[in-house]
Amino acid sequence: MDRKMALGYFGVLIFMMGDGLELGWLSSYLTDHGLTMQESALIFSVYGFAVAIAAWLSGVLAEVLGPRKAMMLGLTLFIAGSVVFLTFGITSMNLAIMLPTYALRGLGYPLFAYSFLVWVTYYAPADKLGTAVGWFWFAFSGGLNVLGAYYSSFALPVLGEMKTLWSALVFVLLGATVAIFLNKDKEHKKKFENKGDALRYLLKGVTIAFENPKIGMGGIVRTINTSAAYGFVVFMPAFMMDLGFTRSEWLQIYGSLWTSNIIFNLIFGIVGDKLGWRNTVMWFGGVGCAIFTAAFYYVPLAAGPNYFVATAVAACYGACLAGFVPLSALIPSLAPENRGAAMSILNLGAGLSTFVGPAIVGAFIGMVDTVGIIWIYTGLYLVSAVLMKFVTLSKEEAEEAERISIEEFKTAQKA
Repeated sequence: MDRKMALGYFGVLIFMMGDGLELGWLSSYLTDHGLTMQESALIFSVYGFAVAIAAWLSGVLAEVLGPRKAMMLGLTLFIAGSVVFLTFGITSMNLAIMLPTYALRGLGYPLFAYSFLVWVTYYAPADKLGTAVGWFWFAFSGGLNVLGAYYSSFALPVLGEMKTLWSALVFVLLGATVAIFLNKDKEHKKKFENKGDALRYLLKGVTIAFENPKIGMGGIVRTINTSAAYGFVVFMPAFMMDLGFTRSEWLQIYGSLWTSNIIFNLIFGIVGDKLGWRNTVMWFGGVGCAIFTAAFYYVPLAAGPNYFVATAVAACYGACLAGFVPLSALIPSLAPENRGAAMSILNLGAGLSTFVGPAIVGAFIGMVDTVGIIWIYTGLYLVSAVLMKFVTLSKEEAEEAERISIEEFKTAQKA
């Protein structure tokens, strides 16, 4: 890892800490202040839809504008959405204001973080790509779900909810300063001669999923990957507190889930390079998450408010969640000459997971209750394992990806 990558990873870590500090507790705060569980789920679902759109655009915009400009656009949207949401939305609990402003906030972080991920897939050498994306997901999840959750568990009793939410802007600006302004790089080389070429490449971020169905299936698997994790934040706080856990304990349990995840992001990045990207995703990701999604509900239900038991189960789920990390190496390798477009499909899946997870809660919790939602998520993880049987990288595809990666790595090093 050189200076450029190290600064970029650190900037993403701090930025995502600011973005994610409310994820573990905002739903319960909203329901405590008058919203229903379905209305809270709607806010998170609309937010997730905005994340999905921005995530899809990020790969292509990183090619069109260059990663730095795409990241700056993400920063601007995040700040604008946050200021309006906090000033006029959450203070009034008016859905007509909260929905569009929180969605605007949701457009920001994918453009920032996933544009950097596109740069990583070009900059890192092919034989270390799994490890490189593992480091990205270490920084991404470490900020979004670990540091954000632990910071909130200590900040909420001192600052209160609103000041904690406003403090997010401090971390976002600090992370952006490190990742964008201190991480100097040469200007992005113009890849498109005219707007028509840029538009065609933008559409490539959709059509490539049909041109290469394996990329499309990879996008579906990525959607399933974190859908349960983002759905948990809507209904699990209430479930855990009904069992007898405090809000601070729940936030620390949630933080332990992602602490384990960021550690295993690195481990499974390396494991994927050694044992095969597809097999790692299939067995550790799909099957492992199915097992521990069910355990995340049944073990605390049987053991009661036992903090250490719940923490251990959450950590196991977080570890298996990292089993999907090699997707970020496998999918762009299926289209080495169109990695930005391939990453757009993968990023779209990542964004859709923030929509699908809460949407499942909003649509079904009234009918099947908490246990039914758990089994829906468990079934989806098993579906992802089956789909991975068909997402294969041939020897010819691997050799072509390595050849192109070596050429681009040499070019990047000269820069």
